[in-house]
Amino acid sequence: MPAALKDFRTHSLVTELLTKCTFAPSNKTIHCAVSGGADSVALLVLAAAHSADVIAWHVDHGLRDGSANEAQIVQEIALALGAKFESRTVVVETGSNLEARAREARFAVLPTDVVTGHTADDQAETVLVNLLRGAGMRGMSGMQGGPSHPILQLRRNDTVALCDALGISVFHDPSNDDERFQRNRIRHEVLPLLQSISQRDVVSVIARQAELVRDDDALLDELASAIDPTDAKAIAAAPQALARRALRMWLAHPYPPDLATVERVLCVA
Repeated sequence: MPAALKDFRTHSLVTELLTKCTFAPSNKTIHCAVSGGADSVALLVLAAAHSADVIAWHVDHGLRDGSANEAQIVQEIALALGAKFESRTVVVETGSNLEARAREARFAVLPTDVVTGHTADDQAETVLVNLLRGAGMRGMSGMQGGPSHPILQLRRNDTVALCDALGISVFHDPSNDDERFQRNRIRHEVLPLLQSISQRDVVSVIARQAELVRDDDALLDELASAIDPTDAKAIAAAPQALARRALRMWLAHPYPPDLATVERVLCVA
């Protein structure tokens, strides 16, 4: 392991980037999903600088040659940073919707409170993916910041710079260049085009827009929660956007109403 890792906690770039992170309190155990790419390795470095109790979780999907060896390298990085290491192997059959199925398999074996190395660049991509899917405000608000996405305010070039500064060699997943995947086309084609057209840092613009939409979405949820979804008159009197939201929140409840109740309310309203 590089000599720079010996005093990584006091490295100037580590201390600078930590001011932008949103990790849980330092006395908590932090479970980090670490693929071995720059983003997840930077996440692990920053988590280990923040907390003394960090566990790196690596999942081998078995989708490319040599993937099994990556777990060993991630383990070496984790141990050099003073973190613990856990590895899991999952089986993902090739075929359609591979990204989504791999993600589902991965999170099925990771701790429920695992944190991920998504950056502002990922946030911008997520917002555009959701836009193309016709998502509402919830989708347009992107990923929620905070302890579950502690480096969401960092940029992808920040994570690369950190790994370079510490002399850590990271993996490049060739699937990230495969333009059969929609997200990759957004990353390599759409965002650069928008950047060229707008002549500004479009990633930060989209990420900021997601924050504003999230605030509006939270306010609408608060207003909708004051409406009794079982009161047909209240639903009928409410603005359509709030009535729709109140019903959607009702249906998403852990104990949702039966179909007959919903039909009764809708018919009267």
